[in-house]
Amino acid sequence: MSSIGTSKGILEIAKFGVYVTVPIVLMYAFANNSKNLQKFMGNKSYVVYPPEGPRPPSPEELREMAREIARKRNSQ
Repeated sequence: MSSIGTSKGILEIAKFGVYVTVPIVLMYAFANNSKNLQKFMGNKSYVVYPPEGPRPPSPEELREMAREIARKRNSQ
């Protein structure tokens, strides 16, 4: 084999080793020590809801408002 093929093979083995070890190390760090996970996840608020606004009127209230507007138009 030429030296180019051998160096490419070593590089591929090294990349594969990194791809395999990084997830395993991260899983070990967070799964065995839940305080790390709490520190990492607890500081971030992923969902922030806006404050609740006023509720729209109910259908009965809307009908009553429409009747009052109609009465005012008819009386004028």
